[in-house]
Amino acid sequence: MARTGRRPGQTQTRDDILAAARNQFAARGYGGATIRGIAAEAGVNPALVHHFFGSKDQVFVEALNLPFNPAALVDVVLTGPREQIGERILRLFLGLWREPATRMPFFALLRSVSSNPEVAAQLRQFMQTAVLAKVATALDLPPLRLTGVASQMIGLVMMRHVIGAEPLASATDDEVVELVAPVIQHYFDG
Repeated sequence: MARTGRRPGQTQTRDDILAAARNQFAARGYGGATIRGIAAEAGVNPALVHHFFGSKDQVFVEALNLPFNPAALVDVVLTGPREQIGERILRLFLGLWREPATRMPFFALLRSVSSNPEVAAQLRQFMQTAVLAKVATALDLPPLRLTGVASQMIGLVMMRHVIGAEPLASATDDEVVELVAPVIQHYFDG
């Protein structure tokens, strides 16, 4: 019978779970990895994985050190008037890139997905499940429209923060919102 309760002595259970999660996501992809499989590899009860992380989505966010919480992104899209989704999502995205604490992990993530097909596949599966499918279902939108939104956002980031194309790179957030939010909104309105 498996021992219950906290492990004796100094614990690094959380780190063990994250290491197991990275292995499971690498071996099986986001869709194939399970909380039970992660727990088994870490040598813990699945309830402990839920205790530390709450959900498979959160384990993935932590394991890959994602600089954003996808649940927050879904909430931003779905909370508030539909005719303001473009502005809300754009302001959230601009804010994430403005802050050094989230900008640097985003740069690392861009490098990883552009150079490692396995990481790209994991992130793609995760985003489709944790964000795109939820928003598409809630708003009754074709998934193609949401991937269009994602492509606009990635293009904006590339021009503004990676390439540093002027005058976009030095434009204020309000100027960018005025220019780009209507385009993002179009994907939601049709």
